[in-house]
Amino acid sequence: MAHTVMVTGADGFIGSHLTEELVRKGEQVKAFCYYNSFGSCGWLDSLPADIRSEIEIFMGDIRDPNGVRTAMAGQERVYHLAALIAIPFSYHSPDSYVDTNIKGTLNVLQAARDMGTQRVLVTSTSEVYGTAQYVPIDEHHPFQGQSPYSATKIGADRLAESFYRSFSVPVSIVRPFNTYGPRQSARAVIPTIITQLLAGKQEIHLGSLTPTRDFNYVKDTAAGFMAIADCEEAVGQEINIATGREISIGDLASELIRQINPEAKIVCEQERLRPEKSEVQRLLGDASKLRSMTGWAPAYTFEQGLANTIAWLKEHLSSYKTDIYNL
Repeated sequence: MAHTVMVTGADGFIGSHLTEELVRKGEQVKAFCYYNSFGSCGWLDSLPADIRSEIEIFMGDIRDPNGVRTAMAGQERVYHLAALIAIPFSYHSPDSYVDTNIKGTLNVLQAARDMGTQRVLVTSTSEVYGTAQYVPIDEHHPFQGQSPYSATKIGADRLAESFYRSFSVPVSIVRPFNTYGPRQSARAVIPTIITQLLAGKQEIHLGSLTPTRDFNYVKDTAAGFMAIADCEEAVGQEINIATGREISIGDLASELIRQINPEAKIVCEQERLRPEKSEVQRLLGDASKLRSMTGWAPAYTFEQGLANTIAWLKEHLSSYKTDIYNL
């Protein structure tokens, strides 16, 4: 049975993929997009016409409770992805992260409580765990706010938990580990490396090379969201989406160099380094809870996901600025 669903942050990277997959699933989809004077709906504008025509667009601001409430009227399910996510930007503009990530989530939760929304999925991040204290990281791992960004996501998660416990709002906290794929901005490491290589750079500028990450291909992340929304057992739960495989940034860069331009060299750039106590050194996730609840498993290998990402970035390289540090 089809549901009325709304995706906040639908104009962004993961949000646009999730919106597209929800349309393909047959859901009645409303996309909450960030209002701007350009009339841009972000990556939704790039979707195939048959998909784009099925999406109802609502232009708003997640920080505005009235707009959020208006948009959520009549929606059975809300996938809340709207957030500020760049860690370096959070170092010098933390107020904007509190307003968007914490207060924005509160707006969604308040509206859901008042309107009796059937399911609310709040998007968390593996960054809430900080550097792994044990691996693989399951949902019982302690939280550690190693950046203003991660601190605001911890706050948003705990607000979501409180609304479930205090008011029985049917919330699930969805916690993807690092997601990558087509449409991702160059502030993330995989498109940063690939776009520099595709632009013919002989020196690939990066920050620290030693941290490890567990990378989800974006379509697998979207599938995880939809599986959780369909699972009643997931109400009131925090659930990882992860592959259980880690790779260091240095090894990732070396592999992409091998595939695209073997002559290129890695340069560690000082301005890209995070403060020592802020850098998350290791992330390796445990998705056994998600698998046991829903049967979810990654449909794409890391190699397949990288190949798809490289192919897409080749076609869209002109959209990327490869000669600056993208915050």
